[in-house]
Amino acid sequence: MAHFVIMGCGRVGVTLAHTLDDSGHSVAVIDQDDRAFRRLRSDFSGRKVTGVGFDRDTLRHADIEKAYAFAAVSSGDNSNILATRVARETFHVQHVVARIYDPGRAEIYQRLGIPTVAAVRWSADQVLRRILPEQSIKGDYREASGRLILGEVSLHEAWAGHFLTEIEALSGARVAYLTRFGEGMLPGPETRFQHGDILHAMMRVDATHEISAVLSKPPVKESE
Repeated sequence: MAHFVIMGCGRVGVTLAHTLDDSGHSVAVIDQDDRAFRRLRSDFSGRKVTGVGFDRDTLRHADIEKAYAFAAVSSGDNSNILATRVARETFHVQHVVARIYDPGRAEIYQRLGIPTVAAVRWSADQVLRRILPEQSIKGDYREASGRLILGEVSLHEAWAGHFLTEIEALSGARVAYLTRFGEGMLPGPETRFQHGDILHAMMRVDATHEISAVLSKPPVKESE
């Protein structure tokens, strides 16, 4: 199982912590106010770290160096972005996400390649989709027969530089569009996957687990 670090022990942070803890993952929750940890249930097995989420020592105490993913979901946009950048740029955490209240700021940070989630009632679900790439794909649209679903798919970083046509051929999904630097774009035959891209693909409902498993791993190199 993986290790996750969550900054912010409010409603969303608690939901994330409990969900990950229930799934058997190790979790560390950071908050400046130790009274916030009272929101966590008594049987929560994760670590509670009092401190500022973008402070390097605080992050180290939360085992950020072992983290599979980092989620900044405190009530401050600036703190969330700063903490996310520290986690990614200083500690090289591959999967990061920041919750942002100001939609104008969210667009700017998306252009910088920092995944953001709007502060809405389904924030926890959206955050989980960013930091749990192996989680079952949750679709944005399902066609009338119920056989096909359009959903967001996550790729292992090793897919960077590969043509989307390769990704389609190996996974069986069909890329409908992608989001790059916060802007949607329709891919062409020469489009390659880049770090930070978010792919939205049409796929068979009964194949989503298989597709997710294929794309969450590095591409298999062809035998020479």
